[in-house]
Parts: sequence; C-alpha cells; structure tokens
Amino acid sequence: MPLINHNDLRNFISQLMQSYGASEDEATLISEHSVEANLVGHDSHGVIQIPTYIDRIQRGHIKPGAEIEVNNESRTTARINGNWGFGYYVSDFAMKLAIKKARQDNIAAITVVQQSHVGRVASYPLMAAKEGMIAIMTADSGRGPKMVVPFGGKERKLGTNPICIAFPSNLEGTMFVDMATSSVAAGKINLARSRGKDIPFGWILDKDGNQTNDPNDFSQGGAILPLGADQGHKGYGLSAAVETFSGILTGLGFGVSKDGIHNDGCLMIVMNVEAFRDLEVFKQEVTDFALDLSSTEVASGYDRVYYPGEIEHITKQDRMQNGIFVEDTTVANINKFADESDIKGNLDTFLH
Repeated sequence: MPLINHNDLRNFISQLMQSYGASEDEATLISEHSVEANLVGHDSHGVIQIPTYIDRIQRGHIKPGAEIEVNNESRTTARINGNWGFGYYVSDFAMKLAIKKARQDNIAAITVVQQSHVGRVASYPLMAAKEGMIAIMTADSGRGPKMVVPFGGKERKLGTNPICIAFPSNLEGTMFVDMATSSVAAGKINLARSRGKDIPFGWILDKDGNQTNDPNDFSQGGAILPLGADQGHKGYGLSAAVETFSGILTGLGFGVSKDGIHNDGCLMIVMNVEAFRDLEVFKQEVTDFALDLSSTEVASGYDRVYYPGEIEHITKQDRMQNGIFVEDTTVANINKFADESDIKGNLDTFLH
C-alpha cells in the first residue's frame, strides 16, 4: 500500500494551492489543516478535498485573498464575514480572535459567514484547548445543498451539521468530541465510494427511501440518516439546533440557495477555564477523568476503552512515523490539477 510522508504531502499541497491563486499564508493553513485530518484518521476531510477546492476557485466560488471583515464587534463578540475566502483561513482567524477575547474577558462568541469548507471542525476548538480554553464550535453548510433527512422523512432538509467540544488537559492527546449530527459525514460516503467499499446499513437511504449499503446510491438521489438509528429523533433535534446556531444566528438562513455556492456557517464559543477553576487543577482533573474512562473493564468484542479523542492521537503517532495512505482516485485527481499547474512533478514522486 503506497504511503506518503506527511511533510512531503503538506509541502506539495501548499505549492499546488499557491499555483491556483492562494497566498502563501492561505496555502500553508490549507495544507496544515487538511493533512492534519489525514494524520488523525479523518481521511474524508483530508487531501481528498483539495480537487474540490481548486474546482471552486475556478468557478469563482472561492476567492483567494478575500478580505476578512470583522463586524458587529464588542469585547466578547464579533460577526466575521469571510467574503468567500478559504474556510480554513477564515475560521483560523476567527478562532484566534475568539481566544484573544476570551483571554481578555473570560468568554467569547463569534459567528462566521461567507466562507468555504472549513474541513475538520475539531481543528479550531483544539487551538483553544492548547491555550487553556474550553471551546465549542458548530458548523453547517448554510444555504448550500442539503444531505440529511429529518427523522422519519426521506427528503434532504439538513446538512451534516457537526459539533465539536475540546478541553485542555495534561494528556498527550487532547480530550474532545467531534461529530456530525447525521449518522455519518458525507465525506466518509465519498471516501468509501473512492475506495470501492460498501458502507454499513443505517448510514443512508436510496432515492426511494430504503436503507442501502451501496455508497453510490447517495449521489443518485439518496440521503443521509440522522444520528441515532431508531433513536434518530435525538440526532435530528441536535442537528436542528446546530442549523439554528450556524445558519440562522449567523444570518445565512436555511434551505438551499439557487446560486449553489458552498458556505460553512459557524458559531465559535470559547471559555477561559481560569474564570471558573484554577487552570492546572482543571487540566489534571480532566486528565484523571480521561484515564479513568480508558481504564474501564472491557466488554466482549472490544479490545479496550478509549477516552474521547484518544484514537485520533494514536492514529496520528502511527501516521507521522509510517506515512499517510492516499487512495489511487485521490492521487489521480490531485495529479490532474498538478499537471495543469506550473509546479513541477506530482504526488507519484512521493509515494513509497
């Protein structure tokens, strides 16, 4: 199985994005966030997305170098308008501003509008956790195409609407939860299709409203189910809340816009732990709590219990040492854009 060193992949993606108009700073963040998703095992949000971003640049849906506006600003709040810039760049800016405000006034809430795909949502709350903050982030696709049915329905009405919460600690790998409120993220269905694999029943419906394990049914008029299987009303309710935070509160609205431009509306809330507890005491208690969870007696059929976020940490250590697997279809798609650019070489150079 051909693998790519994470540094080589990061440098290549940065060069490629610059060749299609991204600034050096934008390209650096795009490559860092996307390759990080691969490193922690979320390949659906990794470099498989790069061809889509380039396509959106060419269609005018992403505007490299877009000026970020900070509107309606107070000491603890702001509304960020990304003016259709790269989601990675805009959300990175927004989270840094939220951290700055929370450090000053203990809590901050920021909404973000008119930006492209933000990738793996956890990337941003983890920035705050490293600074001794608790962070919550919700995201949706604004008025972009919907993928998820309300509980009991078969018509697409919602986005996959992820939510992430991250906590500071003394753990080597941060304790956090990062999840779609649908049964699965759409990228995981596309990843299965790219790799020629079936998906579990309970993920999607086909165009007739029947459950299926064929990932191709999704792009042929199917839809994703809400999180929770027969308890899907819980995932549905949580998804509606995320849509309200990230679509309506941000001002993007709900439903689908005729212009078809993808936009990730986001809400970021950052809390300074020291406003409530001594930071070092809190971090140690979170550490002890996580280790207590992972020491749970193991049930039949499982190898061990992991604390939330631990699997990503373990996966990252392995992939940093051994390399990242990128499926042939993604390599071919990226190479197509590389061959049409002014950079030398393509991903095949780095496969080993």
